[in-house]
Amino acid sequence: MPPRAKFTKEEIIHTALSIVRQDGVDALTSRALGQVLGSSARPIFTVFYSMQEVQQAVIRAAKDEYRHRVEIGLQDSLAFKGVGTQYILFAIQEPKLFQLLFMSEQPEIPNLSGVLPIIDESYDQILDSVQKSYDLDTETARRLYQHLWIYTHGIASLCATKMCCFTEEEIDRMMSEVFASLLKNIREEDKHD
Repeated sequence: MPPRAKFTKEEIIHTALSIVRQDGVDALTSRALGQVLGSSARPIFTVFYSMQEVQQAVIRAAKDEYRHRVEIGLQDSLAFKGVGTQYILFAIQEPKLFQLLFMSEQPEIPNLSGVLPIIDESYDQILDSVQKSYDLDTETARRLYQHLWIYTHGIASLCATKMCCFTEEEIDRMMSEVFASLLKNIREEDKHD
């Protein structure tokens, strides 16, 4: 008969997520996890087969946190801007989780059209919000989304690495200015095609 688990899967994931939140994914070791749980590392492995499995559970939990932010952004009257703002706020408020999800090296280098669907499970919802909000065809919405993601990711990365900080007013103004400029430029190009 296998040993009875001292901790639940949820307790271990919650604790592991708190370690990553505080110190980053490299700090998540079986020893550190056991120490925070007030135990040896052994009870962890009555629930999980390996630390890799724990790390995958932490990534799923971090994605859930981010997905909640996307849902908040999509409820904004300007849904696409709301999502971009939530992306940046996630980087500011959860820098280690942001780094884990959006600043980790990819196994293969995707091209620009492939990166967003790979790193963001909410891609289709966000693209749909762009199309509907601004009455754009799929390709035009995709171009706008890609350009704005690059800009938004830049701001978020600066915040997540504490290279720079911005007020909510500055974020709002920068996002509005770049969005309006890009949308105008894209619509002008479409007129000439």
